[in-house]
Amino acid sequence: MIKIGEFIYPWGSGHYSRMMRLNDVLPDYIREEFEIHFSSKDHVYEKLLEKFPEKHEQIHEILMPTPIDGKFGPSVSLSIINILLPIAENPPLLKQIASYLKDESRLYNKEKFDLVINDGDIGSNIIAENRGIPSLFVTNQFMPKLWKSKFYFYPSLAFLARQIAKASKILVADSPPPYTICEFNLNFPKKLDDKVTYVGHFINSKTTQAKASTDLENLIQDSEFGYWMRTGNKSTNKVTGAKYSQVFSQPEMKDEKRIVSHARKDLSIDSVLGKDGKKYKISEALEKKIDWLQIDVGFLAEHEKDSVLNLCKYVVLNGSHTVMGEVLGDKVKPIIGIPVYDEHTNQIRWAESKNLGILAKNEKRVIYAIASIKNNYSKFEESLHEFSKNFVKNGAENSAKIANEILENKK
Repeated sequence: MIKIGEFIYPWGSGHYSRMMRLNDVLPDYIREEFEIHFSSKDHVYEKLLEKFPEKHEQIHEILMPTPIDGKFGPSVSLSIINILLPIAENPPLLKQIASYLKDESRLYNKEKFDLVINDGDIGSNIIAENRGIPSLFVTNQFMPKLWKSKFYFYPSLAFLARQIAKASKILVADSPPPYTICEFNLNFPKKLDDKVTYVGHFINSKTTQAKASTDLENLIQDSEFGYWMRTGNKSTNKVTGAKYSQVFSQPEMKDEKRIVSHARKDLSIDSVLGKDGKKYKISEALEKKIDWLQIDVGFLAEHEKDSVLNLCKYVVLNGSHTVMGEVLGDKVKPIIGIPVYDEHTNQIRWAESKNLGILAKNEKRVIYAIASIKNNYSKFEESLHEFSKNFVKNGAENSAKIANEILENKK
């Protein structure tokens, strides 16, 4: 039996969602019997256990080192201190690295993988090269251009890039140039040309089954609104929400309808703010035909998310690569990007340069962006339709083909 190892970096949700879409299509391309072993930690590990209840013996908790959460995303100061000293429940980083590499090595020894697929996990990439095991590294970053960060980040980025380069093949989860959203985060040297393949975005191509419209879907019909997405890990989600609240407090937003998705499975979040200043349950607002201003939703069902994206005028996001691909290429909607990290800034700047959206780092810029998109909507639509025609969304399928080719060549 073929054995495949998938090592999923647990910072954010993009790594996990890409690998789950790849898993959906792998059986269509690998005809021999195969078994997948998953490795991750924290929320990704918990999601894997929930998604595959019959395969717990193939799901491994490996404590991959991740940045220390701070008030505004990862804390640089705490992460630096954590290199030598324990912070909260995190042992010193040097100890973490040694421990996690040993755990991964033991897993390699036990399972004897025929192929490994690393989405963000560099340690597994190094082990695979040392053992002569073919490896695929799925990414949307290599050597990101630094904007707000200090020069002292460059050596660590260069080190990480060297480790990524050890993969048998580097699969960029984006469309080929000149339609590459993450272009400013790549900067590959020419010597890697033979290793790099632009496989496309990992968009879920399955058609959402038609279901009866929910109260939310009925409430937003015939309304013009913006869709404000909170995504990412806990600290990223929190800081994004705080930035949104600052924008909503501006006088120009008093009549600007918006739906805010919190990416949290918490029904207590679901509520409707009416223009009368009162809060209602979604069903109550629909029944009373409330003239609404803001709808907060903890977690949208897939068909609800489709409805919101199809009906909204624009989407506000933090610059997450996975979400940007879905919104710009698949749903063909202009974006307003409020970045948290340099990675986000790079991707939003790229989109702005193509007239697909606007970068907004403060409240006034967001207000300007909303007005600009509304007043020039046809121009944004023209650019978006040109981009969508060249948008490659079958990244999972293309990656599965490459995985199968590697396995066939091993015979």
